[in-house]
Amino acid sequence: MKNTIGVYGLGVMGANLAKNMLHNGERVAIFNYTRDLTDAFMDGYSHPEVSPYFELESFIDSLEKPRKIFIMVTAGPIVDSVIQSLVPLLDPGDIIMDGGNSDFHNSNRRYQQLEEQGIHFISVGVSGGAEGALHGPALMPSGNPNAYQQVAPILEKIAAKVDGKPCCTYIGPEGSGHYVKMVHNGIEYADMQLITEAYLFLRKILGLTVQEIATVFQSWDETELKSYLMEITTEILTKVDEETGKPMVDVILDKAGQKGTGKWTSQDALDRGVPSSILTESVFARYLSSLKEERIYAEKHLNGPKFETGALDKEAWIQFVKKALYMGKICAYAQGFYQYKSASSQKGWELDLGEIALIFRGGCIIRADFLNDISDAYRENPEVTNLLLTPFFMDKANQFESSLRKIVIKGFENGLSLPCFSAALSFYDGYRSSESGANLIQAQRDYFGAHMYERIDQEGTFHTEW
Repeated sequence: MKNTIGVYGLGVMGANLAKNMLHNGERVAIFNYTRDLTDAFMDGYSHPEVSPYFELESFIDSLEKPRKIFIMVTAGPIVDSVIQSLVPLLDPGDIIMDGGNSDFHNSNRRYQQLEEQGIHFISVGVSGGAEGALHGPALMPSGNPNAYQQVAPILEKIAAKVDGKPCCTYIGPEGSGHYVKMVHNGIEYADMQLITEAYLFLRKILGLTVQEIATVFQSWDETELKSYLMEITTEILTKVDEETGKPMVDVILDKAGQKGTGKWTSQDALDRGVPSSILTESVFARYLSSLKEERIYAEKHLNGPKFETGALDKEAWIQFVKKALYMGKICAYAQGFYQYKSASSQKGWELDLGEIALIFRGGCIIRADFLNDISDAYRENPEVTNLLLTPFFMDKANQFESSLRKIVIKGFENGLSLPCFSAALSFYDGYRSSESGANLIQAQRDYFGAHMYERIDQEGTFHTEW
């Protein structure tokens, strides 16, 4: 019998996705550009329905038609190179799926180029890391809707399930799947930084130990803050380094890495004129962390207040931090989903934001109970412009904004950098202000560049001879 799907690329993610497909009853052909990974797969994993291939032609010939090929290679030029090697061997109607973290602009281009040749291209955002790939990721596929229907049975089987529903849905045209994954990662950056700032406040301002913070986070993970990131952060904080006996987090160098998707989210927000300030500050926080040597020198030479602990009611302030974290998450997700809405409108994608929230509930890094509330908000009113304007989140924001304000003020008084907490508060206060200082900016622009301005009492644009 012919194989039902082919997996090209057997790194950790590709190999685990192939195993996931096999676990779910598919007949899987595997291929890697170098045979070492194919050999390693077969040596370490035995399954009657997996077929290894070492020549591209035989790999393609082994697939039932229309052929379905899932490529899992490094994003960028390598994806184009793989596609170019596949196309001469394919027939019209065959389907190529790209599951890497590709730039959605490239996915749009690949979609158009392959459609012109009669070959379908599905961009598949994949979230969940290696474990998710093996046991069930969140999947964000986009492209030709008819082609998606042909691959949907496979993708929905391998996706994570929540309440029996696959964390996989058709996202929209061309590369919108990779766009949704990109902004997902931007939200992920912000969520991680917000949790980190809560940790820093508890440790630096309240003087809690790492173990005490782990206990606090564990209790929070049983509330509305329940999420994968809160769960793994609790586990991280309980881990002890065997060599030193110190908390593991204390022996890890505080220089954060990143692979670019958070930066892409910020760049896209700037291009669209979307105020995704919290998501962007989380990227800048990682950049600032990389200046370790400069920060060590600056600490010795630049003045700031000393941390004051012991004078605060710890239990009360722990609750303030909890509410501030939830408020920060509301604002961060509001920005990310506003960016989705903006792109959907500008690109004509018709993204279903309620459905996107649902597929994020399982498999992916930002999975959280919180997403049910987001989905409900968009189900009640698909046209709402911002989550802060929905009844549920408006009520939460009105309850929790004072806690966020307390944490930011207390942190600043003690010289604690809280870039995402403060960005969330600035965004919230700016968004709820009917009047801003932008009229002065417009006057300045008109003064030095004759850029014109609008008036509040007349139609049209105007210029003043200052």
